Amino acid sequence: MVAALTVCLAAWSGAAQAQIYRCEAGNGVVEYSNAPTSGKDRNCKSVDLPTITTVPAPKTPPRAAAPAGNTARPDGFPRVDNATQKTRDSDRKRILEDELRKEEAKVAELKKEYNGGEPERQGNERNYQRYLDRVQRLKEDIDRSEGNIASLRRELGSVRE
Repeated sequence: MVAALTVCLAAWSGAAQAQIYRCEAGNGVVEYSNAPTSGKDRNCKSVDLPTITTVPAPKTPPRAAAPAGNTARPDGFPRVDNATQKTRDSDRKRILEDELRKEEAKVAELKKEYNGGEPERQGNERNYQRYLDRVQRLKEDIDRSEGNIASLRRELGSVRE
């Protein structure tokens, strides 16, 4: 019984191993296959592959304990003093307000060009479909910019004062 089991296991493990061939064409293109390809300009050779084994990943070293009196939070991020944070918050608010003004000006310009859905036709729009495509792009640009304005206002609402 044990001998029969050993023979079956040996036959089964041998079937899992496959032969790999490296074939190089006359033009230098290399191809790997489980069967040698034929052709007069093909040069196929058997490739001996090592048995694949798995290697466990190295263990990460434990975190060093924080020295006493360290102001780092438990998640490892350092604390920022209040003056620095207020400066960062005011810079963030200024940048967001500048972006909001730019986006509002862009929407006003797009709406002026859009003209309530009937912008003036341009000289290169003899084809009516080209005109309709431009009207659709203007509408999409207005919608996108209005979404940006809403996002900027939400961000401004979350800025600490």
